[in-house]
Formats: sequence, structure tokens, C-alpha cells
Amino acid sequence: MANKSKKNQDVVPADGEGNTDAGISLEDVGIEEQADKYFDEDRGKWRNKYKKNGKLTEDYYLHELFKLQEELVKIQYWIREKGLKVTILFEGRDAAGKGGVIKRITERTSPRIIRVVALGVPTEREKSQWYFQRWAAHLPAGGEIALFDRSWYTRSVTEHVMGFCTETQYREFLRSCPQFERMLVRSGMILLKYWFSVSDDEQERRFHQRAQDPKRRWKLSPIDLESWNRWLDYSKAKDRMMEYTDIKQSPWYVVPSDDKKRARLNCISHILTMIPYEDILPEPIELQPREDQSGYVRPPFEEQTFVPEIY
Repeated sequence: MANKSKKNQDVVPADGEGNTDAGISLEDVGIEEQADKYFDEDRGKWRNKYKKNGKLTEDYYLHELFKLQEELVKIQYWIREKGLKVTILFEGRDAAGKGGVIKRITERTSPRIIRVVALGVPTEREKSQWYFQRWAAHLPAGGEIALFDRSWYTRSVTEHVMGFCTETQYREFLRSCPQFERMLVRSGMILLKYWFSVSDDEQERRFHQRAQDPKRRWKLSPIDLESWNRWLDYSKAKDRMMEYTDIKQSPWYVVPSDDKKRARLNCISHILTMIPYEDILPEPIELQPREDQSGYVRPPFEEQTFVPEIY
């Protein structure tokens, strides 16, 4: 009778998504089943990793994301301490999920150490420069990570397919890019390149979602719509780009991204394995009692302008 009572107490009801085993006690999980479970430290229970459709449960996704983000905080301390220079390129088709990964990386890290580079259309002056010049200006100094939301590879895909560069400029890029990247690596920079691979059907679904959602419509540009019409041309350009630039010193890593949550976790996890680091997190800070600061008189409230308290 006592065992039955304990079991009833340990199991959590359905989570609202039809997953009746949202909370599972350790006794309920067989050894062969534990690959599909994770231990929720906050609730003290074993829980399912996957929904019935095979996707990650929201709780498991957040559980793993928070762990990875904690490691990202550790790695930023290490990079600053050792003066490392890290450049990470995020490339892929429109709506492939690049921005979502970048957002999760920067969510809990310092923008002074881990910063995002997202350049717009080049100016006339920049167009007259050496192609890599405007990108090189944003490379990291010691103790920094630069996350490129699109990079110099714009020339080999979008500019080439859309006719924004000449054939001569395109061919020159394919010849010079590997040499440019070898120079970066020889200088001591850690260079990681990720291509987010999204299927035709999933990209179409995301485009429709953006078109219908006012909060996301800004993400859908005329170039995005034209790229949808030129799917095959983009595929050929991507294949040729990788043929020339997938080199030993800076290989391409492909991230399947039809499932955004899996793509985010897989990419961040891989980044953490590619940068050797140690845990040098500072010890917890204990605030000391504040010294006496008597004698200060705050100006009258009516002399200040406050934000209206609408909420």
C-alpha cells in the first residue's frame, strides 16, 4: 500500500500536449528506456525527452539549452582570459534558422565579448574596396568572439545567383577565399563555418508563417522571395562554394535545420567541442553591507519626467 501511494505521488499529470508521462519517477523507468528520458532536477523526476511526434518536448529543450548556455558563459570567461580570437560564420538559405541559433548564443553572454556582425548592403565606397576588406574590419580582437550572421560567403551564393557581382568577381572569390581563411587560421584565429540546411517544404512553410505574422514579416524581403524562385540555382551555387572552400584548415559543418530546436542544440553543442576551454568562473560574489551614505537629498519628484505607468 505504501509503494502504491508513493508512486501516485511521484507521477505528474499530462502536460497539456497529450504527453501523459510528462513526469516519471525513477522506479518507472527501465534501464533500456532511459535513453528517452532525462532527469528534471527542479522537479526531482525523470521525464520524457520527446513528444509523440518525435520532436523534443519544450521542457527538455529548455533544460538542455540552459545547460549549454551555462557552458557558453564559461567559455567567454576563458576566451577573455586567454585573449583568444574566435570567428563563427552562420550561413544557409533564408529562413534556415541562423538567427535563432545566434540569439540563443548571445542570450546570456556579454555583448562586449560575444558580438554579432550583420552587415547590410555595401556602400559605393565599400564596393570599390578589396572584397574582404569590409568583412576584415569586423574580425575579433583578442578576447572576443564574432558571430557573423552571413559573411563574405554572400558573394559565392546570393551575389552570384542574383547577379550582384560579375563572373570575374565570383571566380576570383572562389580562388582567393581559401587563401584568406588560411591566413586567418595561421594568425591564431579559431574559424568555424556552419551551413544551415533547410528543406524546400520547410522553407516554404516558414515563408508562409512570416508572411502571415506581422511580428515576423520584416524578415521576408523581396530578395528572400526571389531566392525561393531560384531554389535550384542556390543549390548549385552552394555545392560549388563548398567544393572550393571546404578546406582542412576551415571545413564546413552542415546543420540540418528543419527542426529548429534540434538545430540550435546541436550547433551550440558542436561549438563548445571545437573550442578547448576550462571552467574559470569566478566564485559567487557576496555583497558587503553598504557604507553609510547619509546626507543625500533626492530632488523633488515633480521636477522629474516619468514614463507613464500604463501597466
